[in-house]
Amino acid sequence: MLSSILSMLVIGAILGLILGIASSLFYVKVDNRVQDVIALLPGYNCGGCGYPGCAGLAEALVNENVSVNLCKPSKPDQKETINQYLQTHKEA
Repeated sequence: MLSSILSMLVIGAILGLILGIASSLFYVKVDNRVQDVIALLPGYNCGGCGYPGCAGLAEALVNENVSVNLCKPSKPDQKETINQYLQTHKEA
């Protein structure tokens, strides 16, 4: 009984070590710009821009450099804020 408990502890420790190493080797840096642009958009998810909601437009704004003028419900000051954000937070 004691040997089975000890072997399970050893196996658990080895698997935990493997998972810890794998998480540091396969780490993917998250691009927070998309989430920031989603927060700046009005959030109606109307699809009037031709993209599937505000998340789709934000992804296109950050990665494809489309015009923020596609967002019809946005007010001009919101559009200017988004443009300024995109200009100052370009991908490195």
